[in-house]
Amino acid sequence: MKTRISKGSQRVDMVKMKNVRNLQVTFSKHRASLFKKASELCTLCGAEIVIVVYSPGDKGVFSFGHPSVNPLVEREAGIRELNTELMNLEGVLQMEKNRGEYLREIRKRANGLFWQSPMEELHLFQLQHLKKALEILKQKVEKEAQMVNNNAFPFQTLGSVWTPSNCAR
Repeated sequence: MKTRISKGSQRVDMVKMKNVRNLQVTFSKHRASLFKKASELCTLCGAEIVIVVYSPGDKGVFSFGHPSVNPLVEREAGIRELNTELMNLEGVLQMEKNRGEYLREIRKRANGLFWQSPMEELHLFQLQHLKKALEILKQKVEKEAQMVNNNAFPFQTLGSVWTPSNCAR
Protein backbone atom coordinates (compact mmCIF):
# COMPACT_ATOMS: atom_id res chain seq x y z
CA MET A 1 0.00 0.00 0.00
CA LYS A 2 1.21 3.39 -0.94
CA THR A 3 1.30 6.05 1.77
CA ARG A 4 0.34 9.50 0.77
CA ILE A 5 2.53 12.31 2.02
CA SER A 6 0.48 15.33 2.87
CA LYS A 7 1.75 18.83 2.25
CA GLY A 8 0.03 20.04 5.40
CA SER A 9 -1.33 23.51 5.72
CA GLN A 10 -0.19 25.60 2.82
CA ARG A 11 -0.20 29.33 2.53
CA VAL A 12 -2.92 30.67 0.29
CA ASP A 13 -2.20 33.83 -1.64
CA MET A 14 -4.51 36.68 -0.71
CA VAL A 15 -6.02 37.63 -4.04
CA LYS A 16 -9.61 38.15 -5.01
CA MET A 17 -11.33 34.99 -6.23
CA LYS A 18 -12.48 35.02 -9.79
CA ASN A 19 -15.20 32.41 -9.54
CA VAL A 20 -18.33 34.23 -8.34
CA ARG A 21 -19.92 31.12 -6.80
CA ASN A 22 -16.79 30.27 -4.78
CA LEU A 23 -16.50 33.90 -3.78
CA GLN A 24 -20.04 33.96 -2.35
CA VAL A 25 -19.59 30.65 -0.47
CA THR A 26 -16.28 31.78 1.03
CA PHE A 27 -17.82 35.10 2.00
CA SER A 28 -20.72 33.40 3.81
CA LYS A 29 -18.42 31.06 5.75
CA HIS A 30 -15.99 33.79 6.76
CA ARG A 31 -18.81 36.17 7.68
CA ALA A 32 -20.30 33.61 10.04
CA SER A 33 -16.93 32.89 11.66
CA LEU A 34 -16.18 36.62 11.93
CA PHE A 35 -19.48 37.28 13.71
CA LYS A 36 -18.88 34.28 15.99
CA LYS A 37 -15.43 35.58 16.98
CA ALA A 38 -16.88 39.03 17.61
CA SER A 39 -19.56 37.52 19.83
CA GLU A 40 -16.92 35.61 21.79
CA LEU A 41 -14.90 38.79 22.25
CA CYS A 42 -17.99 40.60 23.56
CA THR A 43 -18.76 37.78 26.00
CA LEU A 44 -15.20 37.38 27.27
CA CYS A 45 -14.14 41.02 27.49
CA GLY A 46 -17.38 42.98 27.62
CA ALA A 47 -16.37 44.87 24.50
CA GLU A 48 -18.89 46.81 22.45
CA ILE A 49 -18.53 45.86 18.81
CA VAL A 50 -20.14 46.86 15.53
CA ILE A 51 -19.29 45.08 12.32
CA VAL A 52 -20.87 46.00 8.99
CA VAL A 53 -20.08 43.77 6.03
CA TYR A 54 -21.13 44.37 2.43
CA SER A 55 -21.40 41.17 0.47
CA PRO A 56 -19.80 40.85 -2.93
CA GLY A 57 -22.09 41.33 -5.87
CA ASP A 58 -24.47 43.61 -3.95
CA LYS A 59 -26.27 40.67 -2.35
CA GLY A 60 -26.84 42.55 0.86
CA VAL A 61 -25.47 44.22 3.94
CA PHE A 62 -24.82 42.23 7.10
CA SER A 63 -24.17 43.68 10.51
CA PHE A 64 -23.35 42.49 13.97
CA GLY A 65 -23.44 44.64 17.06
CA HIS A 66 -23.22 44.10 20.76
CA PRO A 67 -25.28 45.22 22.61
CA SER A 68 -27.01 46.61 19.49
CA VAL A 69 -25.92 48.10 16.18
CA ASN A 70 -27.97 51.33 16.11
CA PRO A 71 -26.92 52.90 19.46
CA LEU A 72 -23.27 52.16 18.78
CA VAL A 73 -23.42 53.60 15.27
CA GLU A 74 -25.23 56.72 16.53
CA ARG A 75 -22.63 57.15 19.27
CA GLU A 76 -19.85 56.85 16.70
CA ALA A 77 -21.56 59.43 14.50
CA GLY A 78 -21.78 61.76 17.50
CA ILE A 79 -18.09 61.23 18.22
CA ARG A 80 -17.22 62.05 14.61
CA GLU A 81 -19.31 65.21 14.79
CA LEU A 82 -17.58 66.25 18.00
CA ASN A 83 -14.16 65.51 16.48
CA THR A 84 -15.03 67.65 13.45
CA GLU A 85 -16.15 70.48 15.72
CA LEU A 86 -12.98 70.12 17.79
CA MET A 87 -10.82 70.31 14.67
CA ASN A 88 -12.68 73.46 13.55
CA LEU A 89 -12.25 75.07 16.96
CA GLU A 90 -8.56 74.19 17.03
CA GLY A 91 -8.21 75.85 13.62
CA VAL A 92 -9.99 78.97 14.86
CA LEU A 93 -7.82 79.00 17.99
CA GLN A 94 -4.67 78.78 15.90
CA MET A 95 -5.89 81.60 13.65
CA GLU A 96 -6.59 83.77 16.70
CA LYS A 97 -3.16 82.98 18.14
CA ASN A 98 -1.58 83.96 14.82
CA ARG A 99 -3.62 87.16 14.71
CA GLY A 100 -2.63 88.01 18.29
CA GLU A 101 1.02 87.45 17.48
CA TYR A 102 0.68 89.58 14.38
CA LEU A 103 -0.98 92.38 16.37
CA ARG A 104 1.76 92.23 19.02
CA GLU A 105 4.33 92.58 16.26
CA ILE A 106 2.51 95.58 14.77
CA ARG A 107 2.17 97.24 18.17
CA LYS A 108 5.84 96.69 18.79
CA ARG A 109 6.73 98.32 15.46
CA ALA A 110 4.31 101.24 15.95
CA ASN A 111 4.93 101.63 19.69
CA GLY A 112 1.38 100.49 20.38
CA LEU A 113 -0.20 103.01 17.99
CA PHE A 114 -1.02 100.89 14.94
CA TRP A 115 -3.63 103.43 13.77
CA GLN A 116 -0.80 105.83 13.03
CA SER A 117 0.48 103.42 10.38
CA PRO A 118 -0.47 104.21 6.77
CA MET A 119 -3.98 102.91 5.99
CA GLU A 120 -2.61 100.74 3.18
CA GLU A 121 -0.57 98.73 5.68
CA LEU A 122 -3.53 97.92 7.94
CA HIS A 123 -5.26 94.59 7.58
CA LEU A 124 -8.99 93.91 7.75
CA PHE A 125 -9.00 93.16 11.48
CA GLN A 126 -7.07 96.36 12.23
CA LEU A 127 -9.38 98.42 10.04
CA GLN A 128 -12.43 96.93 11.73
CA HIS A 129 -10.90 97.66 15.15
CA LEU A 130 -10.10 101.23 14.08
CA LYS A 131 -13.62 101.74 12.70
CA LYS A 132 -15.21 100.52 15.94
CA ALA A 133 -12.93 102.77 18.01
CA LEU A 134 -13.81 105.76 15.81
CA GLU A 135 -17.53 105.00 16.11
CA ILE A 136 -17.24 104.88 19.91
CA LEU A 137 -15.25 108.13 19.89
CA LYS A 138 -17.87 109.77 17.65
CA GLN A 139 -20.66 108.72 20.03
CA LYS A 140 -18.74 110.13 23.00
CA VAL A 141 -18.08 113.41 21.18
CA GLU A 142 -21.74 113.73 20.14
CA LYS A 143 -22.86 113.02 23.70
CA GLU A 144 -20.41 115.55 25.12
CA ALA A 145 -21.38 118.16 22.51
CA GLN A 146 -25.06 117.69 23.31
CA MET A 147 -24.38 118.10 27.03
CA VAL A 148 -22.40 121.27 26.31
CA ASN A 149 -25.17 122.64 24.07
CA ASN A 150 -27.86 121.93 26.67
CA ASN A 151 -26.03 123.16 29.76
CA ALA A 152 -23.29 125.64 28.95
CA PHE A 153 -24.88 127.68 26.16
CA PRO A 154 -28.48 128.54 27.05
CA PHE A 155 -28.15 131.83 25.16
CA GLN A 156 -28.44 132.45 21.43
CA THR A 157 -25.24 132.46 19.52
CA LEU A 158 -26.45 135.21 17.17
CA GLY A 159 -27.22 138.60 18.57
CA SER A 160 -26.56 139.46 22.16
CA VAL A 161 -24.76 136.88 24.25
CA TRP A 162 -26.85 138.00 27.18
CA THR A 163 -30.18 137.36 25.49
CA PRO A 164 -31.58 133.92 26.41
CA SER A 165 -32.61 131.81 23.42
CA ASN A 166 -36.20 131.46 24.62
CA CYS A 167 -36.79 135.22 25.00
CA ALA A 168 -38.65 137.16 22.33
CA ARG A 169 -37.02 140.16 20.70
